[in-house]
Amino acid sequence: MIHQYQQNGYNIVLDVASGSVHAVDIVAYDLIAAYLGGDKQKVVDEIYAKHADQATKEEIADLYDEVTALKEAGKLFAEDNYERIAGTLKARTSGVVKALCLHVAHTCNLNCSYCFASQGRYHGERAVMSYEVGKRALDFLVENSGSRHNLEVDFFGGEPLLNWDVVKRLVEYARSIEKAKGKRFRFTLTTNGVAIDDDVIEFSNREMSNVVLSLDGRKEVHDRYRVDLAGKGSWDKIVPKFQRFVKLRGGKNYYMRGTFTHANPDFLEDIKTMLDLGFDQLSMEPVVCDPHDPSALTEEDKAVVYQQYEELANLMIQRDREGKPFTFYHYMIDLTGGPCIYKRISGCGSGTEYMAVTPWGDLYPCHQFVGDDKFKLGDIWQGVVNKEVQDQFAQVNVYAHPECRDCWARLYCSGGCAANAYHATGKVTGTYQYGCDLFRKRMECAIMVAVHRELNKQ
Repeated sequence: MIHQYQQNGYNIVLDVASGSVHAVDIVAYDLIAAYLGGDKQKVVDEIYAKHADQATKEEIADLYDEVTALKEAGKLFAEDNYERIAGTLKARTSGVVKALCLHVAHTCNLNCSYCFASQGRYHGERAVMSYEVGKRALDFLVENSGSRHNLEVDFFGGEPLLNWDVVKRLVEYARSIEKAKGKRFRFTLTTNGVAIDDDVIEFSNREMSNVVLSLDGRKEVHDRYRVDLAGKGSWDKIVPKFQRFVKLRGGKNYYMRGTFTHANPDFLEDIKTMLDLGFDQLSMEPVVCDPHDPSALTEEDKAVVYQQYEELANLMIQRDREGKPFTFYHYMIDLTGGPCIYKRISGCGSGTEYMAVTPWGDLYPCHQFVGDDKFKLGDIWQGVVNKEVQDQFAQVNVYAHPECRDCWARLYCSGGCAANAYHATGKVTGTYQYGCDLFRKRMECAIMVAVHRELNKQ
């Protein structure tokens, strides 16, 4: 399978199975589209009739032979032979856990109406994780990590800074056992910023490999949803703290993480606000919620969002020229390498390699399933006891989604988010169609930016 599209003056051809990306002229672009439609002479005649002013028949015949050589080299029209090994690849990591999302606080100091976690409570009681539970969770991770050396832990909520002392003690405990256990912990902190102080900044900048800072962009957009318990917007309170945090962090290893909704499908303006504030490591995620929620994106929003993604790509190119590049999380793509085929097939590993831990020590496939008892896997003392649910997630790979088989982006999204699929369709192997549409557009833009950068290397 190939995917062809035109954007920003580039004619781009993606070979789906091999991952090869070709930026070609219009004659080659049309010839590739016609290549499988007949024998050489028929294709040459067809392309010559269309482009006689740009190429001779001999040149087109030579071009046909070049396409044939690429096909024989496995760089065009490559066969997808990965489905037969998809289950085997995932089985190799069965029982090996590499990452935990520690819900150190099921409570929050903000009251965001679009919050998937029900304002941090996950549809249950407010609670914070004790040091003893967190310590046992880290031990569980070590005990179930097999020969893996690098382990990942995300301090999550709710708002994890509401249990900051426990976070610090857990980091210190993990560091104390690394050498003896032959492990290395990589910590991430996700915070809304309200409770940031100098201690949080100093400790995080020493111990956290990455920090995720929640900011929706423009003040009026951010304050529409991200309000405190009294209904007051949080923008004025958190922005100076974020700026100080990032400055003292050296401007590295962080993400400003925003959410765009029906209220701001023109999210590029929010990205520009973040850039104006001095942030250049950015992420803007489409809201995922009940379609009847006022914040839910609509079909009418989709065309606006598509345009925003294209204009964002152009802005990135413009800023490159100006010597002011920035990173957009969803446009991070490496044309020369990228994720291994296991990752491309299997996705995030939720429920198998990656799990969420509640304040009580219960295990769930990921943070988005927490609070739904039918997805409870077990706990950090007994381990995974609900093998039936884990087996469901062990079977999740890109080929388990029927709708993915004919999608050109399948080896970029790996079948998408199991939680989004479940909430949209009732099945972890379902397809969240709206999200798929946005993902495909993002990937086209991301590939175009990568092509431009590759062709314009100094």
